Amino acid sequence: MQNPLPKKFDKQANKYDKLRTHDKTFKYRQKIFSDIHGEVLEVGIGVGLNFPLYNRDVNLTGVDFSEEMLKRARQAAKEYPFQTKLIQDDVETIEFPENSFDVIVSSGTLCGYQNPLDVLNNFQKWCRPDGKVLLLEHGLSTNKPLAWLQKSLDPLAVKVAGCHANRDISGLVKSSKLQFVKEERYLAGNVYMIWAKP
Repeated sequence: MQNPLPKKFDKQANKYDKLRTHDKTFKYRQKIFSDIHGEVLEVGIGVGLNFPLYNRDVNLTGVDFSEEMLKRARQAAKEYPFQTKLIQDDVETIEFPENSFDVIVSSGTLCGYQNPLDVLNNFQKWCRPDGKVLLLEHGLSTNKPLAWLQKSLDPLAVKVAGCHANRDISGLVKSSKLQFVKEERYLAGNVYMIWAKP
């Protein structure tokens, strides 16, 4: 069965492109993604919203399954000094050699995977032993009424946007092979910033 998500995200590419100038999550991105060097993998790279945060010595590999998102990312990448290689593929099926990257970046992707735990375990495999995995995700709130709403509306969120609103991101990371280093939560606990190691 063909994955319906790429087409859903193709349709959202213009909306994401507009976030370049109106990104309410930029302050969180800046906090977690601003000190990144070396060989970097960004999964679900989208239109390249994190490009402004990368240092010039970064060698960036970006993966996304949306052709329309990557078109915009390719255009945006021309404005930045670092090397960029963009690959159209599904993060759940792509393969990289072990210990390929110094840093793995994910922002807003764990909501969309069918098997997020498998993806996190791959991060552990693909990241070098002294590297880091940085996650900026949205998920289950610490606010009980909001969490109840997220659980209730999850089927609709999946149908409309292709994304699960009710995932416990911290729990997923702690259940994976990654080493959980620390986390910060914002906006009623809906925004997760997680620092992890392989």
